[in-house]
Parts: sequence; C-alpha cells; structure tokens
Amino acid sequence: MSFPDIAAALAADMPDLRGRLSSNQPLAPYTWFRVGGPAQALFSPADEGDLAYFLAHLPHEIPVTVIGLGSNLIVRDGGVPGVVIRLGGKAFGEIEILPDNRIRAGTAVPDMKAARAAAEAGIDGLAFLRGIPGSIGGALRMNAGAHAGETTDVLIEARGVDRSGAIRSFTHGDMGFSYRHSEAPEDIIFTSALFQGRPGEPAAIMAEMDRITAAREASQPIREKTGGSTFANPKPQSAWKVIDAAGCRGLVMGDAQVSEMHCNFLINRGQASAADIEGLGEEVRRRVLAHSGVELRWEIRRIGVAG
Repeated sequence: MSFPDIAAALAADMPDLRGRLSSNQPLAPYTWFRVGGPAQALFSPADEGDLAYFLAHLPHEIPVTVIGLGSNLIVRDGGVPGVVIRLGGKAFGEIEILPDNRIRAGTAVPDMKAARAAAEAGIDGLAFLRGIPGSIGGALRMNAGAHAGETTDVLIEARGVDRSGAIRSFTHGDMGFSYRHSEAPEDIIFTSALFQGRPGEPAAIMAEMDRITAAREASQPIREKTGGSTFANPKPQSAWKVIDAAGCRGLVMGDAQVSEMHCNFLINRGQASAADIEGLGEEVRRRVLAHSGVELRWEIRRIGVAG
C-alpha cells in the first residue's frame, strides 16, 4: 500500500531543511526482520540543528516515529503513517574519547562500535554493549543491557530534541531507568550520550568482548532474520524458560518461527510477513499465560498499521 504524499508539502514549507525527506519509502530494508510497509514520509536529518528545525516546523497533527538500526523492531505490513525519522550519517555516528575515562557517542552509533572504541581507549565498563544488537539511541530508550551490564550503569547524560524542536539535556536521574525501560519523555529524539567508564587494559577488555561474542554466537540465532530478544524477562524467571515450558520452541506461524536455538527469539524464515511474526509472538504470550500464569511483555517495538 502507499500513503498520500506529504513530503513535498513539508519540504516546501521548510526551505532551510538540509536532510533527506522522501515519500512512501519502504522500511523493510531498515529492519533486521526485513518485513513491513512504507513510511508515509521518511526523514534523515543532516545534524542535530537540522532535526530541531524540522520538528519546530512540522505541523503538530502529523505523528512522528523514530527508528534506529531496526534490530528490535517490527514494522507492520500497512506501513507507518506520518513521519518516520531515522538518524544516521556522520553527525549522529561520531564517537569522542574524553578525559577521565569518558566517552561521548552519537545515537546512531551501533552499541558494539561504542564498546570497541572504549576498549581501544582503555576504558572499561562498556564491554557489555558488545552483546546488544542495536544503537546507542535504543539503549537509552530501553535501558538496554546484557552480560551483567546495563545502560544505567554507565550513563552520565543524554541529549536530544523534543517535539517542539527544543534541544534538551537529561541527567542520569532524569532518565528514570528501570529494567528495560526509561521514563524519558516519549517525544524526545536522543542525539548523543555521555558515558562514564573506568581505567582498564585494552587487551583484557577485548578478551571480555570476545567472550561475549562467543557466548552470543553459541546461544542465539544471530545469523537469522531476527529481532533479538522478543520478550522482557519476567523476573525472577527467564523469558526463554517459560516459553520453552509452554511448548513453544520451534512453533511456526506462516513463515515465522520461534527459534529452536533460543526460544525468546523469533525468526523470519524467508517469506514471513510482519503479521506472521507479531501473530506468532502473541500466540507465545497466550500459551505462556495459559501454562504458567506469566504475562510476557514485548521487548520488541511494534509500529505502524496492519496491512
């Protein structure tokens, strides 16, 4: 399907816009599942100032959705109405090593790239980011964590732009982190983050990152079209254990499947639709609730409208 073209009118009303604005842009190539419909308008800002200008001039009735690397994302088959903003390029992909074992990263920086930059600089404490298949922006939004580390452990400050176009800063306390969640305002589009590490030996940090990589490859279907962990762990239990106990390992719907290797991962076997994947996830939730009384909470974002 396609949406009415709003990109041309928006561009005409914003003569100083420097980023790329396109109409009915397919979003499937931007997601790890490789499914979903188009964005009514897709905007990639040139830098933070360009993003602020765009949001300040965007009519308030037009909805805004932000996507990152697309690793923990299902775009529904009907696509996403309004404007989808995707940060990329040099402005949001830079890493700066600072004194006192600090590192600043743009929110388009892949987590694993930030981990490697810190390791090469002898900054310990960020190696856990190697195990997170997303970007810094997503890590801020959901307090991403892995291998005994979480974003909350290392964040000093985040910076972003709100829906009115105002540039704002958030201290660690402002973020209101909890397990796989932050209380930061929903309309904030994060642009950069400042992290605090501790002194370390590059070789030792790299060895820890290699251990994390080996553990992921041995236990997760990272070579498949997947979205990472599907459901948050219903503490004190593990999501995969209650899914396995409910008999969902290997469960199939359309061309979507619960991974045989790690049953908190869903897989597009090749021709799955977004509806297949989301429907499979909902069936897993239903079976787990019926079997053990545990209500699983989606960790993967689902955006857009049904096809």
